[in-house]
Formats: sequence, structure tokens, C-alpha cells
Amino acid sequence: MTQIDGRRVLVTGAAGRIGSVTTRHLAEQGALVTALCQPGQAVDGADRVVHGDTRSERDVAAALADVELVVHLAALPHRDAGSPYDVYATNVISTFNVLTQAAQRGVRRAVVAGSINRYGLPQGVDRDARPPYFPLDTDIPADVSDWYSLSKLNDENASHMVNRRWGVDIVTLRFPHVNTMAALTAVAAQLTADPRPGLTEAWAYLDVRDAARAIELGLETDARGANAFYLAAPTTSIPYRTEDVLDALAPDVPRHKRFVEREVPMDLTDAERLIGFRAQHLLDLETRDLPADIPLTA
Repeated sequence: MTQIDGRRVLVTGAAGRIGSVTTRHLAEQGALVTALCQPGQAVDGADRVVHGDTRSERDVAAALADVELVVHLAALPHRDAGSPYDVYATNVISTFNVLTQAAQRGVRRAVVAGSINRYGLPQGVDRDARPPYFPLDTDIPADVSDWYSLSKLNDENASHMVNRRWGVDIVTLRFPHVNTMAALTAVAAQLTADPRPGLTEAWAYLDVRDAARAIELGLETDARGANAFYLAAPTTSIPYRTEDVLDALAPDVPRHKRFVEREVPMDLTDAERLIGFRAQHLLDLETRDLPADIPLTA
């Protein structure tokens, strides 16, 4: 028996890439899942489906009936997923609406899908940007120049407000690229040929099955407050030694530690400390030397 066994959990964005796997996973752990998704979408594992819009007060109120725990995944997941207005407005209004209504109805814990992009560089205006240091960590300063990253940064601000006002304990998971292993393998092949585009994301990735398990752990943790942290697989999505790639692509960026073999240059200690998470599904890449002819400059 798990801590969520028999408890009513609302999953927003339940038909999405992470949401569909999460809904099935939580149901397998014994949760009673209410899925909130768009009209016409079907969800496997939910015993209750509400079709609606997370920006709608009425739709969210209907979805929250009898709910004890909330998983908020609904969002436009990229800068180019809509107009700047639609991406920003959809994301921040949805998060505000879901969390405030949940809090007012007595929900005491929520998990929110955050993003590595909340620190700004991966989708920012400067394609030659470099992080201020490695590993990327919970406290890395934001340098935001796009509306999607701004929405994810302000989602975290909303979580802090809801915790401060209503005492809801909220875990925001700053996801890297999350996908199926087949899709991650395809991206890994592209980054192997040219590692430059992955620098600001620390070549981090996460299998969608691990994302679902992290969400479960976020619901079960006894961590108090509004916590936000990065999580990823412990190794990078490229076959080269991390130190070698950083020497080549970011030699002037400070490193607060040395990285062993293909260790991801991202601090994963908060994910383990706060929710006990370690990724289980890793890319099967054999470590090799960085080729002399690899592209290193734009």
C-alpha cells in the first residue's frame, strides 16, 4: 500500500506526454485519479474525467470535487507553442487558478510541473549564452528573455504565494527535456553530432516514466513549504566526458565541482534529499573521447 492509495488526486494536463503516463502510474499505485483535459481527449487510468480549461474557474472547480492532492501539469510547453500572449497567459493563469482554488477547498499538497527554463537561458534571446556556473543548481539566478521562461518563473512565485497565504505544501519539479526513451535516444544522436545546443540545459534529460515516479514522490513527501528544484538522469545525453565538453564549449564558466565521466553538470541533491528521487531509466551510451573535429563554435 502506498501513501496515495485510495486518495483522490487531480491531474491537470492528464492527456499530455507526462500527464498520460502519470495518470496511469498514480492509478497503479492505488490513487483515485480525476483527469482534467481538453474536450475530446481520452485518459487511461483515470476513474473520473473532466473536460475543460484550466483557465476556467468553473471547470477547475468541477474537477476539484473531493480532491485531496493536486498534480498540475497543464501548460503550453514551449516558447513557440502559441503566441507570446497565449503561452504566458495560459501558463500563469492556469497555475494561479488551479492552486488558489485547490487551497481554498482545503487541498494541503500539490506537485507542479516546473521547467529548467525558469532560469531563462535555454529558450532565451542569446544563442551564445553560457550559465553563470556549473553545476546548475536550485539557486542559479534567472536571466529571462522569453515568455515561456517567464511563465515558469512566475509559476514558482504563485506557488510561494499560495504556500504563504494558505499553507499548501508545494513541490515544483524543474523538469529538463522529458520524453520516451526512443525520443531521447534520437535527441542524443543529434547532440552527439553537435553538443552546443545542449550546453544551457546541461545535456540533462529524464525518461517520462521517471517523471511520473518523481511526481508520486512529490505527493508523498513530508517536505514543508514551497520547494522548487531540478531533477534529471545522473548522466548526460551525450557520450563524451563532461569535463572535456565543458573545457571545449565553456572553458571560462566557473565549475563548483569536478564531474566524473558523463556526470550531468546539474545539482540533483535537492531531488534526492526532499523527495528521495533517483532516475532509473538511463540512456545506454558508451563513453568515448570528444572528437577533434566536433563543432565547437557557432
